[in-house]
Amino acid sequence: MSALKTGILMFAIFVLLLFAGEMLGGQQGLIIAFVLALAINGFAYWFSDKMILAIYHAHEVTAEQTPRLHAIVRTLAERANLPMPKVYVIESQNPNAFATGRDPKHAAVAVTTGILKLLSEDQLSGVIGHELAHVEHRDILISTVAATIAGTISFLATMARWSLIFGGGGRGRNRGNPLALLVISIIAPLVALFIQLWISRTREYAADARGAQLAQNPLLLARALQRLERGVELAPAQVSPATEHMFIVSPFSGKTILSAFSTHPSIEDRVARLEKMAEEEGIR
Repeated sequence: MSALKTGILMFAIFVLLLFAGEMLGGQQGLIIAFVLALAINGFAYWFSDKMILAIYHAHEVTAEQTPRLHAIVRTLAERANLPMPKVYVIESQNPNAFATGRDPKHAAVAVTTGILKLLSEDQLSGVIGHELAHVEHRDILISTVAATIAGTISFLATMARWSLIFGGGGRGRNRGNPLALLVISIIAPLVALFIQLWISRTREYAADARGAQLAQNPLLLARALQRLERGVELAPAQVSPATEHMFIVSPFSGKTILSAFSTHPSIEDRVARLEKMAEEEGIR
């Protein structure tokens, strides 16, 4: 069901791209914007693992250095029928984790020292299961495609606004209506952003469900998420907004107006879904 919902959202954002291209930049503007966005995000897709790990100074660890962590990752990777990913540790008190890599053969799982101290071994298995679910579902590819299309729309909107400033008026059907063009140039990127966030949240729900299956107890991940939320509040991280979506718990999560723009669903909602799964499976 989550895959179908993601497909519908991806189709919606693509239709929005075609509409925005016609309204804002014409065929030529659409092609230029799409090629540029594809090149930027294509580079990010192929090298995202190296870039994100370097940004947070993650260092690879061996089974001898972290036997507990490696054992959890290996057990869950075998359950998911995935190759053993590389394992990294980030020196940070902020309790968090993420997975990266363009496909299962090039995957890596990174955890902070904060999460290793905060969670029990069982709770950590719930978190690792969630991250391996992202690898299994190829969510890096999905997020890259969504970012490419959303980036194209934003680029077209910027072109349209500059065109209005210098009197070009655009090339679409609204060429003679600068006000309509201005409205579309503002609304289209916002709609693309919200669809992109919706896709990200849909993938988080799917990763929670699959991660709970891999850990063989939805309550393990539920309790881990609750502890992580409190831990993040006590030890906030210096995290780039561009990489927020990668972490299991949003570093900017909280009951503020910014939560509407978060790439993650609320912890309360995620926990409620996991508890419902446990109830349905007869787990207490």
